Amino acid sequence: MMNKLYGELRGWGCDVDGALERVINDDELYLACLQSIAHDETFFSLGDALRAGDNERAFDCAHTLKGVLANLGLTPIYDIVVRIVEPLRAKSAEGVMEEYEKLLAARERLEKTIRKYVN
Repeated sequence: MMNKLYGELRGWGCDVDGALERVINDDELYLACLQSIAHDETFFSLGDALRAGDNERAFDCAHTLKGVLANLGLTPIYDIVVRIVEPLRAKSAEGVMEEYEKLLAARERLEKTIRKYVN
């Protein structure tokens, strides 16, 4: 099961091997972290903040996600959140909602991928 999950994540462009090193090759811990981020409310808090025009709160949410996604080797999702963090860091929200929609789609893809291999 884990090998198939890891294979699909690698095929998507995720750095599974680097992430596993960070969790001392603990498959159960890595899976728990993947499941946790796939259901993390911060994704939705980010959207709420963006819709409210609260760019400071949106930046905090996006920056938090950026760190977690990087540590978990979820490169395709990380790349999207970077395109949200950087404009917000520069005090601009231009183009951020479009990236947010991509972020939600990537989060959903992660969730479905995990569900495919884990009951």
